[in-house]
Amino acid sequence: MTTPFIVSAEVAEALAAHQPVVALESTIISHGLPRPRNHEAAKEFEQILRDAGVTPATVAVLDGVPRIGLDTEGVRRIAEEELAKASVRDLPVLAAAGASGATTVAATAHLAALAGVRVFATGGLGGVHRGASGTFDESADLSTLAVTPVTVVSAGVKSVLDIAATLERLETLSVPVVGYRTTVFPSFWLTESAFTIDWSVDSAAQVAAIMRSQDELGHGQGIVVANPIPREQQWDPTEHDRVLLEALAAADEAGVHGKAVTPFLLGYIVDASSGRSLEVNLDLARNNVRLAAEIATEWAALEGRA
Repeated sequence: MTTPFIVSAEVAEALAAHQPVVALESTIISHGLPRPRNHEAAKEFEQILRDAGVTPATVAVLDGVPRIGLDTEGVRRIAEEELAKASVRDLPVLAAAGASGATTVAATAHLAALAGVRVFATGGLGGVHRGASGTFDESADLSTLAVTPVTVVSAGVKSVLDIAATLERLETLSVPVVGYRTTVFPSFWLTESAFTIDWSVDSAAQVAAIMRSQDELGHGQGIVVANPIPREQQWDPTEHDRVLLEALAAADEAGVHGKAVTPFLLGYIVDASSGRSLEVNLDLARNNVRLAAEIATEWAALEGRA
């Protein structure tokens, strides 16, 4: 019987030795950034982790095989090849077809958990879409985190989504949301949204302690660490609000609906902001990778003492 997924030797050795590991998604590389900037970013995110003494575990499906940890060629492939966007539901289809796909937050968290990787850095979490009361359009990121013991570091959710409804769904699904040095939920490009959260922590060690308690008291769900982009790096709020309203109006005028809405909005926003939103996206992703490295280091130390 063949192994349904492959954990790279580097990642497997780090996990066996209780060394810190951080999972990275591939969708941000294949679908979220332009070429060749995406390849540079993929290598940079991994290097940030290595410089912190953490093993990177970039996740993707290549030729039908889910992989937790990519070699240099694998990183090149996710940046240069045309890949399907793969959520959890798509994994068995890709596997059966021998096809390749870039993993979303949901699929990355699912595969990371299967491999025993407990910390995952992304840009923004998926959530409830605007108008979801009529379309039922909600990211599988939320339902996956309800049953997946992975701590996800993100800069909140993109402001093109319904942030209030997303927080309500996370509460309903019993997924803890913890602000990193904040009680205000961030909104991706902006440091703050209009919504507060109940809990905050001041250190990575506190997050690791919550992870341990979650293992003892929870029912297998994950944890969302909301890590706002530093205020000096955020997109100008006035420009953000103007471009967002333009993008929403353009989507309505074009009759875009369903899963095509978010890609349309994000593409419009990059163009309308002359690339400013893209630069902020990269800054917040780097910020999340650095914090995830700290959390993974604290978690590995905690596990090593167990």
